[in-house]
Parts: sequence; C-alpha cells; structure tokens
Amino acid sequence: MLKTFALSISLAAAVAAVGVPPAAAAPKGKDAQVTILVSALSYSFPHFVFLQEQLEDEAAKIGKVKVLRSDGQLSAPKQIADIEAAIVQGVDGIIIAPADADALAPAVREAIQAGIPVVTIDRPVNGVPEVIANVAANNVIGAVRQGEAVAAQFPKGATIVNLQGIPGDKTANDRNKGVHQALDSKPDLYKFVAEQTARFSRDQGLAVTENLLTGLAATPAVIVAGNDDSALGAAQAVAARGLKGKIAIFGYDGSSDALKAVQSGDLAATVDQFPGKQGRIAVRTLVDYIREGVKPAKNDILVEPVAITKANLGSAERFPLISQ
Repeated sequence: MLKTFALSISLAAAVAAVGVPPAAAAPKGKDAQVTILVSALSYSFPHFVFLQEQLEDEAAKIGKVKVLRSDGQLSAPKQIADIEAAIVQGVDGIIIAPADADALAPAVREAIQAGIPVVTIDRPVNGVPEVIANVAANNVIGAVRQGEAVAAQFPKGATIVNLQGIPGDKTANDRNKGVHQALDSKPDLYKFVAEQTARFSRDQGLAVTENLLTGLAATPAVIVAGNDDSALGAAQAVAARGLKGKIAIFGYDGSSDALKAVQSGDLAATVDQFPGKQGRIAVRTLVDYIREGVKPAKNDILVEPVAITKANLGSAERFPLISQ
C-alpha cells in the first residue's frame, strides 16, 4: 500500500506561525539532500501506482532524495491543500499530476513564487509557463496508434463505440482527438456509432457499455476506450452478454490488468504510455534543477506511446509484472 503525505494545517495559519519560506537563490549543490512532494492524480488508477513506484526507484538510484507521497484523490481542493502544506514545510520541489489544469494553477504559481520548482507529470497546468517541465505521454499520437491498431485488425471497416475520458480533461481530449484523427479519414470504412464518457472508470465503462449495447440497433465491431479501466469495464459488459470474441476492445495505458487481458484475448490491444519512464524522467529533471540549476532543453518532454497487441506483448513496460 502506498502511504500518502498530508498535512491539515492551513497555509494562512502556518505562515503566521513560521513565515513564508524564502525563494531559492541558488542550486543546492550536487550532493545535497533533496525532499520532494509527489501529488498523484489518484492512486485508484494502476497507472499512477506504477508511475510512483518507478519514480521512487529512480529517486533511490539518484541518492539522497526523499519522496513524500500524496494521493490527489481526483480532487483539486485536496491537491491545493497538499501544495500549501508543502510550501509551509519547505520542500525542495514538487511533482504533480493536476486533477484540474485551471484550478491548480494558482497553487502551483504560489509554490514557484515561494522558490519551490515544479514539474507537472501526465498532464500540465494551464497558464503557468514557469514550471520546469511537463513530462507526459504524447496522447494524441498514442490514440492515433490505438486507431491504427483498429484499422490493422479491421482493414475492411468497422462500427465503433468510443468510451471517452473525463469531460474537459486535456488527456481525455487528446486521446479522443487522436483516435478520430486515425479513423475519420476513412468515414466510409470506420463509423463511430456511439460516443459517451466513461470517466476513465471501470464501473462507468461497465455501466455505459451495458446501456449502449442495449440501445444500439446492431452490435458494434469495436469498442475503443480512453483508458484501460474503462476498457476492462466494457469487457465485463461484453462477456456478460455472451459477446466475447464478437466485439474487439482497445484500451489505453498498458496496465498489468490490460496486458493480461490482451494475453487472454479479452482485449484486442492497449496503448503503453510508459508511465514508469515518465516518473523516472520527472524526478531526475527536478533533482537536476534543484541541485545544479539545469533546465531541460524543452519544457514539454513527451514520451511516444506504442500500441500493444499479442504480437508485441513482450515490449510493454509492465510485461515483466504479468510474466512472473
């Protein structure tokens, strides 16, 4: 189980007691002890559990890096409170996957103004160009790869149900854009017969798929999902109706559960966005800046995802976890 960092003290009360931490004037030095807060979007997603584990493994390899874990719980107020507490505590840096790109911007800006550098991961905050870097998957390209996997399996065309992510979320928008980009160029072959949010949730993936399969005039050939959890929920609904093998389901994330489902045939494919690689890059980028003042060449550090089918299962980042 992941232990989480949380302080209930309010920023205003703490500032009155101890004062505002001074802005960092210079790098701490190559061998300095570093403490960072990592605020994950939610540890209910296997994606962020694996990302955290790999990030902490990289921190251990770097040495003298203490990581404070914080479960964002899909809540902007929770993440704001944890950032405010981290400012008071005087951490050396923050890595955050924001639950709301707009709502988190003032708190991230406040941390930077207090001399605490910030790296965003998995998704950016809006309107804060001062972050050291945004480390994420190129979700448009990843979803293009998902769409290409559909086209490769169904070269003569297919009817498609699209289970979208959280409305308004950049990650969800990018994935929706990419799958359409891959398939809309051949509207005579690939037709989206239903598109509805499943909020990146397994429960919603199950419920929404059940409702759609009840309401559609004909069984679709394909279900594409904005993440693996919603894809796995869809697989439950498909199996319950006796349609396993008749509907191909394509996920996104490369989670261990999804890789097992690809192996068993419950999913046709998933998209590996290499969260472990993202976590390792993020912590090394932040520590390099804290210790030596080194900034990355680009603000956006984007990892290119890969579609994973049975044919290339061994190239998935989490394949060792399912082969043990």
